Amino acid sequence: MATEIKETERKYEAPPGVPLPGLDGLPGVAAESAPEEQRLAARYFDTDDLRLIRGGVTLRRREGGSDPGWHLKLPMGADTRREIQYPLSRATRQVPRELATLVRVFTRGEALRPVAEIEVVRQRRVLLDQAGDSLAEVVADDVSATTMGDEAGLSRWHEVEVELTGGGAGLLAAADRRLRHGGLRPAGRQAKLERALAGLLPQARPGTGRTRRRQPPHPTAADVVLGYAGDQVSAIMFLDPLVRRDAPDAVHQMRVATRRLRSTLKSFRGVLREKDIERVGGELKWLGDLLGDARDAEVLAGHVRDGLDRLPPELVLGPVHARVRAHFAPIGAKARREVVKALDGDRYLALLDALDTLLTDPPLTEAAGRPADEVVPGVVRKAERRLRRRMRRALRTPAGPGRDTALHEARKAAKYVRYAAEAAAPAFGRQAARLAKRVKKLQSALGDHHDGVVARAQVRGLGVHAHLAGENAFSYGILYEQDACQAAGQERRARDAWKRATRPGVLGWLG
Repeated sequence: MATEIKETERKYEAPPGVPLPGLDGLPGVAAESAPEEQRLAARYFDTDDLRLIRGGVTLRRREGGSDPGWHLKLPMGADTRREIQYPLSRATRQVPRELATLVRVFTRGEALRPVAEIEVVRQRRVLLDQAGDSLAEVVADDVSATTMGDEAGLSRWHEVEVELTGGGAGLLAAADRRLRHGGLRPAGRQAKLERALAGLLPQARPGTGRTRRRQPPHPTAADVVLGYAGDQVSAIMFLDPLVRRDAPDAVHQMRVATRRLRSTLKSFRGVLREKDIERVGGELKWLGDLLGDARDAEVLAGHVRDGLDRLPPELVLGPVHARVRAHFAPIGAKARREVVKALDGDRYLALLDALDTLLTDPPLTEAAGRPADEVVPGVVRKAERRLRRRMRRALRTPAGPGRDTALHEARKAAKYVRYAAEAAAPAFGRQAARLAKRVKKLQSALGDHHDGVVARAQVRGLGVHAHLAGENAFSYGILYEQDACQAAGQERRARDAWKRATRPGVLGWLG
């Protein structure tokens, strides 16, 4: 059984002869433990073309130290990685199936083999607070790395790591200043394997990194669209292992990335040839619908449970909680099984390959090479006009099912505006970001309204089945009316958010 931790650390290169400065007196640090020597030996695994490390992922089997085992590290940010640990087994060349499955989004079926062996002689110290609890570990490593394969090589270096174990970002920043002042410099690479393989690493594929994208000083329309699309492909890839592990909110975030990407391809049809991206858009819809089924089941169950929790106990009559659980649990479990099955299928891998091709050999139109400020505002403005029409239609429609449907259509239009503005933000700055933020509030209000509409239909069905089973259906009626009363407030929120999003000061940059 794999376990998971979050690892926040910084690495430093220590030139020969530079001593490790003392770290006493840092914020919250009352003492340092005596140095402890550890000897570590690790074998790293990757594909022949090093797909894992190119994506910022490392997979190793390590012996020695305080945490021997299989370690899979996935990037989460500048200093933080998600580490999934698996117990040691007798096999030294066979990656455990569970871990191999988690990196399938990167390997795409290519075999994993040992690519390097790294030995470390480590001097470890612990920074302690007044109560003797660990705040951070500081290690000085003498590293010896041997690459494997046709171009075997040996390299040695010395590095220092500071890893938080209980302290916060302030401690990490203070330690950073102390180490820099003492002559250490930030390491150019986060992983030891990346340094060991430095001469063998091919150029990273677009979409495989989680680094913040940078726009050139004078971006073209293609720069804007492909930059945002690359961010979403990267997000899909790094969320894949988390969806497989059923991590909180992972399905939702992957669904959002999928929708953002599909929306971008549709909105910017003038930048990318429509006939060349039509199939990719269809496959993104397929993936988004699968993720949506799982997410909707989760949201709907939570919505009904929250409604029940708000009721006074005396208004919950009969086995309401049990019926709600029995109804939603199998729906959610089935939807999740379908998602995992799809992630293991050839259709999903073919979609990933198609997205790689989209980024490396994009089907650009003539407009793609034009300056972004000549193309992008027009795309956002077109999406905003559609949202305006749909909101006006919805607010003119009499209350009832017709208005509910119209508000849902307006919600869909709001997503196109939001995602187009998000794509524009790196090139157009605060103005585009402000529009995206305000439309997000509109989308959220309309989303809450739609969740209530769907929940009321489900609650009514639960009440009918409870009545037919001879149970008291009173509580289901209360839940239904509770949601109906909230709908008016959600409509007011949506109307106010729409007005703020469409003020001239917010839309002025669109021309």
